[in-house]
Amino acid sequence: MKNNDEILALFENYLAQIKLPEEPQILYSPIIYSMSGGGKRIRPTLLLLACEAYGGNVQDALPAAAAVEMFHNFTLLHDDIMDNAEVRRGKPSVYAKWGENVAILSGDAMMIYSYHLLQRVPESKLSRIMEIFTPMALQVCEGQQYDMDFENCAKVSVVEYMRMIELKTSVLLAGSAMIGAVLGDASVEECRKIYRYALELGLAFQLQDDLLDSYGTEEELGKKIGGDILEGKKTYLMLQAMSRATEEDRNILRNTYRDNSLTDDEKIARVKAVYDRYDIYHSVEQQISLRFDRALSLLGTLDLPAERTEHLRVFAQNLMGRKK
Repeated sequence: MKNNDEILALFENYLAQIKLPEEPQILYSPIIYSMSGGGKRIRPTLLLLACEAYGGNVQDALPAAAAVEMFHNFTLLHDDIMDNAEVRRGKPSVYAKWGENVAILSGDAMMIYSYHLLQRVPESKLSRIMEIFTPMALQVCEGQQYDMDFENCAKVSVVEYMRMIELKTSVLLAGSAMIGAVLGDASVEECRKIYRYALELGLAFQLQDDLLDSYGTEEELGKKIGGDILEGKKTYLMLQAMSRATEEDRNILRNTYRDNSLTDDEKIARVKAVYDRYDIYHSVEQQISLRFDRALSLLGTLDLPAERTEHLRVFAQNLMGRKK
C-alpha cells in the first residue's frame, strides 16, 4: 500500500496533466492559479487512501479525487467574494487579483468541470458516486448560506453552529472518503462507517481552524490572524464566550469589531482578553480532542485489518498536527 506522501505525489502528478482550454484566457487562468495555489489536498488524499484501504485501484480513483479538489477550490473562489477576502493561502485571492466578475465565472466553470472529471471514473461506479457527490455539493452550499445567515442573527446556538460547519466543511471531507470507499468496492455499511469517521475528523479540523484564527500564526493559517474577530463572526469561540460571559463582557464581544476608535490589533486583543478570562482556548481544545478521538474510534470499527487502516490513522494525525 502507498503511504500518504506517495498518494499525494500520485495525485499532484495527475493534476498537473489535466489540460484546461487555453481560451478564453481570463476564464481559465484563474482556475490554474487557484488549483496550483499550494492547497493541502486533504480531500483527494483521503479519497485515494480510502479507495486503497479497501483494495481499490487508485488509478481509477484519480479523476474523482481531482473532482473533489476542483469543487473545493470552486467554493473557495466564491467564499472569498462573499467574505471580501483579499488573501488565500498566503497570496492574492482570485477575487483580489482578477475582480468579482471573473471570480464568479471561473468558480462556476470549476464547479461544472468537477462533474466533467467525475465522468472519467469506471462506468460501473459512476451512478453511485453521483448519488454521493451531488447531495454533498448541495449541502456545502447550504452550509455557506447558514454561515451568512448567522451574521444577521442576534443569537446562534452551539448546536446550530456545529450543524453549519458540518455542512460547510465536514460533508465534503466525509463525501470524499465515501467516494473512495465506493471505488474500493466497500459495502454500504463500510461506506457509512468511513463517512462518519471523516465527518468527525472534519468537525475537529474546522474547530481547530477557528482556534488558529485567534490563537495561531499567519504561517499556520495562511492568512492574517484575527479575521473572524474583525468580522464579528459567530465562531465556536465566540459562542462559548457568549454563553459564559457577564453582560459587560458580552457587550465587548458584540460590539468591539464595530468600534472605529480601535485599531485592528486593539480589537483582536480586546476580544481575546475576554476569551482568556473564560478559558475559551482550553474549552475549544477539549471539543477538538473529543471529535478527533471519536474519529479514531470510528476508524477502529471498520471491517479491515489494522495495517489497512494505518494510513487513514496517520492522515488524521497529520491533519490535526498530532503525534499520536
